Amino acid sequence: MDVLARTTRTGAILLMLLPAACAKKEPPPVAPPPPGVVVAPAVQEDVPVYIESVAQTVAEDTVDIRARVAGVLMTQQFEEGKRVTKGTVLFTIDPQEYEAALLAAKARLAKAEADLKLAKEQVTVRAAEAAVEQATAKLRKATEDVNRLTPLAAADAVPEQDLDTAKAALDVAKADLDAAQANLVNAKLMEEVGVLVTTAAVEGAKADVAQAELDLSYCTITSPIDGLVGRGLVSTGNLVGRGESTLLATVSTVDPIRASFTISEQEYLRLGKAGKEKGDPAPFHLTLADGTAYPHEGKFIVAEREVDIRTGTLVVEARFPNPDGLLRPGQFGRVKVVVETIKGAVVVPMRAVMEQQSSRIVYVVKEDKTVEMRAVKLGERFGDGVVVRDGVKAGERVIVEGMMKTRPGQPVVPAEGKAEKPGEGS
Repeated sequence: MDVLARTTRTGAILLMLLPAACAKKEPPPVAPPPPGVVVAPAVQEDVPVYIESVAQTVAEDTVDIRARVAGVLMTQQFEEGKRVTKGTVLFTIDPQEYEAALLAAKARLAKAEADLKLAKEQVTVRAAEAAVEQATAKLRKATEDVNRLTPLAAADAVPEQDLDTAKAALDVAKADLDAAQANLVNAKLMEEVGVLVTTAAVEGAKADVAQAELDLSYCTITSPIDGLVGRGLVSTGNLVGRGESTLLATVSTVDPIRASFTISEQEYLRLGKAGKEKGDPAPFHLTLADGTAYPHEGKFIVAEREVDIRTGTLVVEARFPNPDGLLRPGQFGRVKVVVETIKGAVVVPMRAVMEQQSSRIVYVVKEDKTVEMRAVKLGERFGDGVVVRDGVKAGERVIVEGMMKTRPGQPVVPAEGKAEKPGEGS
């Protein structure tokens, strides 16, 4: 009974203390510390504006080396993939057939020249001229006989028959002279025609000799330019040039070399404007496929005649020195050229810019270390940065890391990040 009484008293005491414990207030929650962020200053610099495009190297001159006469390919006299100079012997074709053809052509020329010389001797004309002189003398003698016998016959000093015979002889002499003169004219005409014919034969023989010499020269195939020669495409011992000009190899110039790339119509206008203002576009810079910068600057050469109406672009080419032969036709890289310089532009790191509901924003840490969200109007990219045309002033600090931990008006603990210069990482 005593134990039960004590238990009852203890429960009563606990029930009396319970409301007092429930009525005691809890302490207020502790506010979290301001989040830490990384900030970078907005820098004011003169920013060059580039046109940049994927480019492919193109040889200024590329020549296909072909067999221009038919024959067996005898030798290949170059090292594949190496440089050759103009006039270097690359291939030879068996020349025996063309040497024989040249000898035959020279023989025909010699005969034609002999015929021409004979035609110019004028033997037939001189014989015809002698015949005319002889007929003239006969005519003169017959005329004298008629003149002498006419008065004698009138005086019956000679028979009338002698006068008739003399007159007949005079008629014959006249006819002989006419025939001789006609023969002379014909001889001169025939001689002139003979000279023309033999002269033509000589010229034809000379042409045959020139063609034979040309064909023979084609048996020795040389490089027409200084450049880089590719692989030999036909093995020695094969018949080439039969019915077609067989492709044997290709030679391309490599110093200088061109970079061909495509730009938009708007970029072309900016490039043209920059060139007009400066007198000549700025030098072109080439970045190779491995990301390294090519050490030589390029110069604008040509733009395509018209804009491609399907894409609104056109092809532009720049020429680069290539003394070491590092560049070869067909390589890819990136070409860029300065077309404008923005004076005093405000540049912030690109990683500070966020997109929100079709607009671009940055978080600015004010002097009181609170965050302010600002909409910005962006300009040209510049390396790892971007030009801010409106929304941020030079010297203001923008958050580059920790944006997701903050909200407008919230205090933060800023830590200065790496001070990136405009264009760093471009």
